[in-house]
Amino acid sequence: MDYNKHFELLKKTDPDIYNALIGEERREKNGIELIPSENYTYPEVFVTNGSVLTNKYAEGYPGRRYYGGQKYTDIVESLAIERAKKLFKCEHANVQPLSGSPMNQATYLAFLKPGDTVLGMDLSHGGHLTHGHPVSHMGKIFNFVRYKTHPNEKGRIDFDELMKVAKETKPKIVLCGYTSYPRDYDYSDFKKVADEVGAITMADVSHIGGLIAGGVMRNPFDYGFDIVTTTTHKSLRGPRGGMILCKKEFADIIDKSVFPGLQGGPHMNTISAIAVTLEKALQPEFKEYTAQILRNAKALAETLMKNGAKLITDGTDNHMMVMDTTASFGLGGTESENVLDEVEITTNKQVIPDDPNPPLRPSGIRLGTPCATTRGMKEDEMKQIGKWMTDVLKSPEDKELKAKVKTELEELCKDFPVPGID
Repeated sequence: MDYNKHFELLKKTDPDIYNALIGEERREKNGIELIPSENYTYPEVFVTNGSVLTNKYAEGYPGRRYYGGQKYTDIVESLAIERAKKLFKCEHANVQPLSGSPMNQATYLAFLKPGDTVLGMDLSHGGHLTHGHPVSHMGKIFNFVRYKTHPNEKGRIDFDELMKVAKETKPKIVLCGYTSYPRDYDYSDFKKVADEVGAITMADVSHIGGLIAGGVMRNPFDYGFDIVTTTTHKSLRGPRGGMILCKKEFADIIDKSVFPGLQGGPHMNTISAIAVTLEKALQPEFKEYTAQILRNAKALAETLMKNGAKLITDGTDNHMMVMDTTASFGLGGTESENVLDEVEITTNKQVIPDDPNPPLRPSGIRLGTPCATTRGMKEDEMKQIGKWMTDVLKSPEDKELKAKVKTELEELCKDFPVPGID
């Protein structure tokens, strides 16, 4: 396939979309992405995700498809499955979920009846919408009981209280996992709670899937967990997809819940890109990459706190941190996000634990280091970025300062190309 030729064809047939793509390339090259759920994928993922596999319907599973012509789709999906099992040390893998929300929905629907109880993390304390927030469809179908952290104790979870709540509510699933929690979990504590009430253990590790794969954070399967879900982008650096990993005893019910229970034909182009991503993650270089993500996160967190930023949990054990910008600089999360956007530092507004403000006007921002690490940045660059951030947030009306920071940031980014773009 001649991708340059195809790109030129797009330029002629749809210049509006072409120009938007070029604009996004420039944005990614010139600024620094600090949203912890984002990453720069591999050039090989671009190739596979835009390949001829886009053309092919493949309803079913390898060896059990509903359409003919499946020789190569079976090869691709089988490779993705085996690589996922090896990487995460699990007995079964389903690589068909279209993204994070469907993978969690398929898991709930496999084991629960309407009204059944799930014990999951509160959204403002780090949980995800799919962990039972009332605005989600799953939150309306099932009874989600939420646990919280102790912000004044560096994000500690009170497992005595968790056990008490579990005994009172009798959940069918004990769910741990997060989207804005800067600590690692001791999965053995969750397992004790689940065993006490006869619940299934489920961990959504979408944010830290790559860090688990790289061996720098704990793997729930090492603690006897039943189900682990993860997206394939974020710290894994793959395409936007999802996986459900589980013990062999749950393989059939999970597969049936994904197809035909929730989805139709899988996106084989994405599954091929997932397979490529998993092979990359099996290489020794990936372990060092994930270790550097953590080193960079600690360097950034320390610099921010040194320069007046209040971080929820007073630091980080993973790739992300949540800053209370209101307490730190008198700026709400939305205002802080916008000010940083002006100097091409991209973060996202974020609620803090028990935030008194609504999600679109929260008290903080969320940031992380996967993108910067993918570009090759290390601790020194993180310290410089942290200083730029606090300088700008302390003086949000200083146009001269913002112009200076933006220029210096663009110069820094020139030394650290974006894979697949530069």
